[in-house]
Amino acid sequence: MDLSWEEAGWERLALGVGRRRMPVWDATVGLVAGGDGGALLIDTGATLREGAQLRAEAQRLLGPGRRVTHIALTHPHFDHVFGTAAFAGTEVYGAVGIDDLLRRGREALRDDAVRHGVDRGAAAEAADVLVAPHHTVCGEWTLDLGGGRQVLLANVGPGHSGHDLAVLVPGSPVVVFCGDLVEESGAPQAGPDAHPAFWPAALDRLLALGGENAAYVPGHGAVVDAAYVRAQRDALAARFEV
Repeated sequence: MDLSWEEAGWERLALGVGRRRMPVWDATVGLVAGGDGGALLIDTGATLREGAQLRAEAQRLLGPGRRVTHIALTHPHFDHVFGTAAFAGTEVYGAVGIDDLLRRGREALRDDAVRHGVDRGAAAEAADVLVAPHHTVCGEWTLDLGGGRQVLLANVGPGHSGHDLAVLVPGSPVVVFCGDLVEESGAPQAGPDAHPAFWPAALDRLLALGGENAAYVPGHGAVVDAAYVRAQRDALAARFEV
């Protein structure tokens, strides 16, 4: 890498692993660099402009001749998927069923983005070229980024949405990208596509995957530990009387 994470405005989480907190909605985008040319981006921002910004920043972080080769979408909400089309030539992954939802739900995502303050033209542009995942994960999928670096994609939902995908990066520490199954900057948001009765079980699966010493990266907010995830799991169970 030809500059540090901090110089690029990113937060370093482990060797070759970092994340960016995007403006406005504070949505997390993650980057995992492989040792042999591969690189995984986790989520892509809320507009094509954000996607293009992330692409440029990732290329600077990865160094000359390298680029994002894989994308994992944690769930199908506009602030996490609308930048995907800025990454031509990547292999895109998501939880099973998200591909069909993104193909059918372009207008709904566009309208949701506009309701949350995205410029109507920018929302329409992103919806028109929205990329559905090429690969869908039913259970778990081990992704090889080269140079001995593997990451685990795990379909742990439903919970926050009907299609929640977590990304586990082995190392010291283990890093778990949780998407919006975990939120730190506010209470977890349960929209019309949430599955409250299943959400606590999804968090149990996250904890089983990451363990007690992992760094858990929420979809919005600061990195948290297992105790925080467990407390949020219990609060959700009580909130929805699960």
